[in-house]
Amino acid sequence: MKLLMALMAGLVFGLGLILSGMTNPSKVLAFLDLTGNWDPSLAFVMGGALVVGSLAFPLAAKWPHSLLGETMRLPKATKVDRRLVLGGLTFGVGWGLAGYCPGPVLASLLLGGSKPLMFFGSMIAGMLVFEVLERIRPQSS
Repeated sequence: MKLLMALMAGLVFGLGLILSGMTNPSKVLAFLDLTGNWDPSLAFVMGGALVVGSLAFPLAAKWPHSLLGETMRLPKATKVDRRLVLGGLTFGVGWGLAGYCPGPVLASLLLGGSKPLMFFGSMIAGMLVFEVLERIRPQSS
């Protein structure tokens, strides 16, 4: 049942990304181009996500378990540190250069084409490099 629910959630999320235009790199790049031919439509997609999240997270924080019985594990970090800022900048640069981010590129793989496949491969390579660097980084207490 848990696997089926995860599949359904992923399908709904992917369909939402496709219908909203988040899988279209030119639409994403037009949204990010504030000085050119700016397309504000994705701001409504992001705004909708913020509204849902701002309602769902406080509600979920009150529950010890999910509807499927899993332990509720919400983020506990509240500190904005160097790693968070650098990660956000890296994410933003990648999004701005390619017009893809992780969720939309997964949905785009199903639509075909070489660009999403190249971005996906690069994303996986970056994740692997991060994992290697994390293992060799001295851990601070």
